[in-house]
Amino acid sequence: MTHRRWFTPWLLAGPALLWLAVFNLWPAVNTVILSFTSAKPLGGGQFTGLANYRRILDDDQLADALLNSVVYLLVCLPLLTLLPLLLALLVQRRLPGIAFFRTAFYTPVVASAVVVALIWGWALDDRGLVNGVLRQSGLTDSPVSFLTDRWLLLLSAIALTTWKGLGYYMVIYLSALANVGRDLHEAAAVDGAGAVRRFWHVTLPGVRPTMVLVSVLISVSSLRVFSELYVLSNGTGGPGGRDMSVVMLIQMYSRGFTGHLGYASALSLLLFFLTLGPMLLLTRLNRKAG
Repeated sequence: MTHRRWFTPWLLAGPALLWLAVFNLWPAVNTVILSFTSAKPLGGGQFTGLANYRRILDDDQLADALLNSVVYLLVCLPLLTLLPLLLALLVQRRLPGIAFFRTAFYTPVVASAVVVALIWGWALDDRGLVNGVLRQSGLTDSPVSFLTDRWLLLLSAIALTTWKGLGYYMVIYLSALANVGRDLHEAAAVDGAGAVRRFWHVTLPGVRPTMVLVSVLISVSSLRVFSELYVLSNGTGGPGGRDMSVVMLIQMYSRGFTGHLGYASALSLLLFFLTLGPMLLLTRLNRKAG
C-alpha cells in the first residue's frame, strides 16, 4: 500500500493557493490599508485615519453616482429577472428553427461590451439611426438627446445592459426549466389549470432558487456597471459628470500620476458593502419563502 505524506495535498494545492493569495487576498487587504492613507500612484502616502471616509459624506459626485446605481438596480432587477425567464419559456419549445433563435438571442452576450456600447452610441447619437427613424416617422421634429440628457443617458445604458444580458440569463433559466418535471405540468393541465396558472404555480416554484441566483447576479452587476455608461458618455460621465457610476468614480480618482488611491480605495470598500447588501437580503428572503 502506498503511504501518502502529509504535505502531498499542500503541494498539489500550493500553486492555486499562491495565486489566490497574490492576486486576490493581498489586493483586498492592501485596499483596506490604502483606504486609511493619502496614497498616490507614485508614493505610499501618509496615514490619515478616517479622513477618506469623512470625505465620502461630503462628495456630491458620489451622491449622484449612488443615485444612478440605485436607479440602475431598481430598473434592471425586475427586467432581467422576468424577461429572460419568459424568453427561456419561448425558446424551450421544440419548434422548427428554434435553434437559430436561441443562438440569435445569445449572440449579444459573446459580443464585446465596448463594441456593443459603441454601436449603440452611434445609433442613439443626434444624427444616428434612432433619431433618423423618429424624424422620418414624424414623431419628433428635433433630435432626442439620448446621450446628452442625464436621465435619458442613464435609461439608454439600462436598455443596453438589459439587451445584452437577456441571452445570458436565458441560458441559466433554460437549465433550471429542464429540471422542472413535465409530469407536474401535465397533472396541472388535467386538473384544469391554464397556461397562466401553470406558470404561476408550477414553473415559478420550480425555478425560484434560480431566480434568486439571477437576482443576486443582476444586483451585483448593476451596482458595478461601468462599460455602458463610460462608452455612451465618451468617458465624461454625462452632462456635468452626473451620470457616473461608482466604478467610474473610483477609476477617475485612481488614474494618473496625481490620483488619490487612498480615497479610491475607500470608495472600493463602500462599493463592496453596497454589493454585499442585496446579496444578503435576497438570500434571506429566499430562506423565508422556503
